[in-house]
Amino acid sequence: MNQLEYTTEQDVYYDFCLWRYTPVASPANKFRSVNLLYNSFDVAGANKRIYELVEAIRRGIGISNTVWGTKLTGDGLRWEFYFYDYKRRERVRSITRLLNIIRPFTDCETKINENLDYFMFSIDITHDLISGAGKLEEIHMYIGNPGSSVSSGICYSLEKSGTRLENIYFFFDAGKHRQEISDKVYCSAHVDSGIRVHQLLWPELVNCKIIVVANKQGNDALYFSGITIVQLIFFLKKMNYPDKLVHFAEENKAGLDHMLYDAGYDYRMEGNELVILKSGYYGIF
Repeated sequence: MNQLEYTTEQDVYYDFCLWRYTPVASPANKFRSVNLLYNSFDVAGANKRIYELVEAIRRGIGISNTVWGTKLTGDGLRWEFYFYDYKRRERVRSITRLLNIIRPFTDCETKINENLDYFMFSIDITHDLISGAGKLEEIHMYIGNPGSSVSSGICYSLEKSGTRLENIYFFFDAGKHRQEISDKVYCSAHVDSGIRVHQLLWPELVNCKIIVVANKQGNDALYFSGITIVQLIFFLKKMNYPDKLVHFAEENKAGLDHMLYDAGYDYRMEGNELVILKSGYYGIF
């Protein structure tokens, strides 16, 4: 693992939408959330080039401007990096700029139209991409969804072969919109009324800031934004993350308690059973 990184007086704090928040405890002499990311690299046995990739992005984009997500799937741990610029077509942090930054690590043959009104994009970080065995073949691009009564976004997949719709996201205030969240969860092609709401909206996590409900092609998803380190540890245990990853969060809880975190999972019903397909937790670097 890279040397542990500590906070500075210049540090700023963002959630997984790159919306700024105030630390919930004194950040002095505490850890940055990137330490959780580095720990996941170590637990997964990732190629050491992944640390170089993070540093290259930091040099090109700036520190604390990139959101990371550590995902657990049936194939183990993987990652996704997210880049925001709410200035849209006047953006500075563009897809083209990012591709130039990471060109020493991977090629991408997808053509990018920078005239599109996107505010965010992300890339999947796989073991093949880091080792050099694979290329970056897909970029996830997010645009707004005007007309919704709550904040909403639409995700498209950009590949060499073309563009396709992936997901639609709805952002609800967890305290004010509890009934709307429940209604949205059940307004689904993947979940019926046989599933009780607490099986999806876990009581241990609903006391957060924002709950995101997403409709995806083959499933739905829920995200809990603005959870504490205690809630994050609960999530990691419930989702059966590797013991070494959970232990790192537990052992360093006092150094991580000033930040808020984000976590979520993809799900659907298969027959009468609720199946969780993947999960993820998020921070910044």
